[in-house]
Amino acid sequence: MSVLAEQDLAAPRAGRAAGGPAIMVAVALASVMLPLTVTGPAVALPALATDLGAGVGAAQWVQNAYGVTFAACLLAAGGLADRFGRRRVLLIGVQVFLAMSLVCALVPNIMLVDLARALQGVGAAGVLTSGAAILAASFDGPARARAFGVLGASFGFGLALGPLVAGVLVASVGWRAVFLLNVVLGAVVLALVPRLPESRDPAARRIDRGGLVTFSGSLALLALYFVEGPEQGWTSVAAIGSLVGAALFMLLFVLVELRVERPMFDLSLFRRPTFVVVVCQPFTITFGFVVLLVYLPQYLQGVGGRSATEAGALLLPLTLPVLALPLVAGKIAARLPLRVMLAASSALIAAGSLWLVVLGPDAGWAQLTGPLAVFGVGVGSAFGVMDNAAVSVVPVERSGMASGIFNTMRITGESVAIAGAGALLAGLSAAGLQGRVPGLDTAGERALAGGAVQGGLGEQLGTLPAGVRAAASDAAADALTSAMHTGFVVLAVLALIGAVTTFAVVRDRELTGTS
Repeated sequence: MSVLAEQDLAAPRAGRAAGGPAIMVAVALASVMLPLTVTGPAVALPALATDLGAGVGAAQWVQNAYGVTFAACLLAAGGLADRFGRRRVLLIGVQVFLAMSLVCALVPNIMLVDLARALQGVGAAGVLTSGAAILAASFDGPARARAFGVLGASFGFGLALGPLVAGVLVASVGWRAVFLLNVVLGAVVLALVPRLPESRDPAARRIDRGGLVTFSGSLALLALYFVEGPEQGWTSVAAIGSLVGAALFMLLFVLVELRVERPMFDLSLFRRPTFVVVVCQPFTITFGFVVLLVYLPQYLQGVGGRSATEAGALLLPLTLPVLALPLVAGKIAARLPLRVMLAASSALIAAGSLWLVVLGPDAGWAQLTGPLAVFGVGVGSAFGVMDNAAVSVVPVERSGMASGIFNTMRITGESVAIAGAGALLAGLSAAGLQGRVPGLDTAGERALAGGAVQGGLGEQLGTLPAGVRAAASDAAADALTSAMHTGFVVLAVLALIGAVTTFAVVRDRELTGTS
């Protein structure tokens, strides 16, 4: 590390004793907002779509618009945090996030909600990367492990209580209250940010505009492929064009990054197998988790006929371990090899996924508690540990870049998971409906399947003749349940591959600052 970098990072560390609590509270509260804005709208989506008269495609973009911009802007946010200051980027990110949450709560049009959600994702990118980089620059060794344990617990808190709180708010106040909750949290964070120390990478001089444009374009087109594929057809000109465009933009991104002196995505790090596996952990740890958080509440409300509150309560066995375990996992990580912890986490997720084939329209606490708890323990034991490992594979002055890369992989995985799983469930459900509902053509089967996936089965049934509604309801429930079971098997295979790869490849000696 250069002398200048050491001087730049010395300030927050020197003030750590006095500023430590303020740093942790501000970053923790900021981090709570991010999962709330994924789990909350997932529960509120059926009511939101009905109130605003949103079609299947427009309603799907409530989640996807946020995920696409969130993932696409993370690398840029990490680079900006290193260049201009992590506290400054955190402040701007919270301001944008808060403002767009307010817009979502007030506007009367689904297209405006989708647009606000896209801008909200931009703010979330600034919050996530700068918050993790502030922790990396402010804490060392065991203190850093504890700090990232708190960060993981913050995400866990938002994930654990998000579905239940959202369900209560939707039932008692309305879906708009889900977005207003983040406005309140954001206001508290804004009051705390001025107390945080500033830190930056003094060697960062320029913004990698070429990398920003090409990477963001690639992710946006990839998400468009998954979102529009079920509607337009997977082999349509629009779908194939989006996929080809995503590949071309990604190729251009690699070429740009190889020629830039200070790339926002340091491709040389991918020569290190440990780094590759660590930053790819979100694909096996959070990929399935976000699928459950988004689509299980809608399944329980639509096919299962439960209220938003009941659906949120049924997810508690999944989400509570994610609240409780990160702090404990941070302590265990100081004593166990990291590869053992992360491999065990993926193995538990695989087991929970396979067990979830017990899911059915009438499944309740007795059937779901076991598999959801096993799945939740797997995710909760990895939260925080993953983040700490990601920023520990590079010098601390480039922690913003490392946080950006890791969280880009995390949010990209989640965005692809949400869009891809929605497409998979809708496609499999539509295939399962073929010929089962009298008088329903292919377009009608797709619409019924899409409504079932999004928790709007009742609205779709209302468009059918009264004489076929019962048969259509039963057929949709069977088709979606079968599709969910197939999805669980796919998740289990992915998680098992992740467990084996992590155990075989990760080398703890290549991680610095974790002990």
